[in-house]
Amino acid sequence: MNSLKPLLIRTLQLALVLWAVVTILFLMFRLMPGSPLAAYIDPTFTEEQQEALIRQFGLDKPLWQQYFTYLVNLLKGELGYSFRYRAPVAERIWLLLPNTLILTFSSLIVAYVFGILAGAWLAWRRGSRVEVAALPVVLATRAMPEFWLGMVLLAIFSFSLGWFPAGGTRSAGTEYSSLWALYTSADFLSHLALPMLTLAIYSQGLPLLLMRSNMLDVMKEDFVTMAKVKGLSSYAVVVRHGARNALLPVVTSFAIAVGYQLQGNVVVESVFSWPGLGRELVAAVLASDYPLAQGAFLMIAIVVIAMNLIADLLYTFLDPRISHA
Repeated sequence: MNSLKPLLIRTLQLALVLWAVVTILFLMFRLMPGSPLAAYIDPTFTEEQQEALIRQFGLDKPLWQQYFTYLVNLLKGELGYSFRYRAPVAERIWLLLPNTLILTFSSLIVAYVFGILAGAWLAWRRGSRVEVAALPVVLATRAMPEFWLGMVLLAIFSFSLGWFPAGGTRSAGTEYSSLWALYTSADFLSHLALPMLTLAIYSQGLPLLLMRSNMLDVMKEDFVTMAKVKGLSSYAVVVRHGARNALLPVVTSFAIAVGYQLQGNVVVESVFSWPGLGRELVAAVLASDYPLAQGAFLMIAIVVIAMNLIADLLYTFLDPRISHA
């Protein structure tokens, strides 16, 4: 029971954070100037029709009653009704969420695998010509605007060489029997390649530099010196003794990177016409589709909070000495 207590406390803390996010989203869209139904009400509607719509959406009730109804509906999985699509928000979000998650996690996995390996190797080769040449390149990729990098990759690999499609998730006129058939098809992977590469190139700088910095600190520790004295191979010293202990902050940064990546997806999804949640969020805000924007914000927050919890669990797994109590 004592071993589960830190996890329960952390879960409760994240649940409170989620409740705060839900409350802020509720108040933000209702306290903004104008009516939340401005984009839904047709100019030709009579005053009686407008009042009927307000009653239909429960906006004629006191704010505290609206808030209570909102929480109850969320617990039921109901996110409201999209003004623009005239359909439940949940249906639209579940349609787009897989595209965003696939793009986010595939790019982060590529970035972190490369960053961890390259960072550990550069730390081992500290002071060499390779390190001196590599660090400015890494910093340059981190400083590049994502939309600019995406357009450069489009110009080279799509428009000039024709190796990859320019946008979307499938070729025009292509149909698949299921989402699994779509996501495992070569056509989908070819559409995924350029936006994933854009985000991976931009994101690899953080894990690489963080891993290199941690490795340089760890390699000065006594247990690493002892491993060298024992005559262990360079692989054993770097990977088994150095890299594992340097991984802890990198694991934490992965959860933080998910949040930043979801924000960056807004730009990249727009450049590559990728039908994801970030692109839909921008379109919903511009169209004053408050229920859809609210649902998209909430879903992104849930993913970020869930990743923080996973990071805590991984942190404990990598180093059992750590306690959250």
